[in-house]
Amino acid sequence: MIGIFLSDQGKVRNHNEDAGGIFHHEKNQVLAVVADGMGGHKAGDVASQLAVSTLHKKWNETSYILQPGEAEKWMRNAITEVNREILHHSRENEECRGMGTTVVAALCNNQFTTIGHIGDSRVYLANGDGFVRITEDHSLVNELVRSGQISEEQAETHPRKNVLLKALGTDENVSPDIRTLEFEEGDRLLLCSDGLTNKVQEHELSRLSEYNGNWQDFCQSFINLANERGGEDNITMAVVQNSDTSLKEGVDCDE
Repeated sequence: MIGIFLSDQGKVRNHNEDAGGIFHHEKNQVLAVVADGMGGHKAGDVASQLAVSTLHKKWNETSYILQPGEAEKWMRNAITEVNREILHHSRENEECRGMGTTVVAALCNNQFTTIGHIGDSRVYLANGDGFVRITEDHSLVNELVRSGQISEEQAETHPRKNVLLKALGTDENVSPDIRTLEFEEGDRLLLCSDGLTNKVQEHELSRLSEYNGNWQDFCQSFINLANERGGEDNITMAVVQNSDTSLKEGVDCDE
C-alpha cells in the first residue's frame, strides 16, 4: 500500500488548522485521515489535531480487520469517540470553546476501503471505471444545489459557501456518512480539505487516474496550484494506492 500525506499553510492564513496522516498497520492495511479545523472558531487546529491523534490511537489498538462490516463498525465508533474527545476538551478548556473540525478517514486493505466523513473535506476514487467523488459535502450550499435552489456554478461563489451543516465537536450526537467500496490492485484514493477543492477543479484532480510518477510530486504540484490561485486557506492532501510495491513512491507520514 503506497501512501503520501502533505499539508500546507497556504498564502493567507497565519497558521495551519488542517491535520492528517497515513497510518500503516499489519498485513498491508492503512488508515488515511484528513481533518480541517473549523475556520472562524477558536482552536480549530486543536480540534483537527485531536481528531487525528484519537483516530491514530484507536488504529494502533486495533487488530487486523477482515470484513467490511467490521470496518464500518470500527469507523462509526472511532468517529463517535473523536466527537466525544473534542467536546470534552472544549468544555475543559475555555480557550477552545466552540472549536470543531471536519474529518474524512479511509480504512484501506487489498480488498476494500471503508470511508467515513463529516463536513466538507472530500474523498475521490480513481479506478478502472474512471474518477469519481465518493463523499457529499455536509454544507449549506450543497443542500441548496441538491434541492435545486442554486446551480453548481452559483455554489462556487455563494456568500455562505463555508457554512457547514455537520462537524465534529459541535453537537453531542454525531452521524457520519460511512460506505465501503471495492479497492483493487492499482486503485487510488484522494482525501483532501476544501483548501484544495475550492481552488482546483475536479477535472484537474482526475489526473489521479493515470498518474504514474512520484506521489509526493503529484500532491505538491496541486498544493502549488492552489497557492498560485490565491491560497486563502490551508491545503491538505492524502493519496493511497492499492499496490504491493514498496513505499519508494510515497511517504509514510504520521502527523
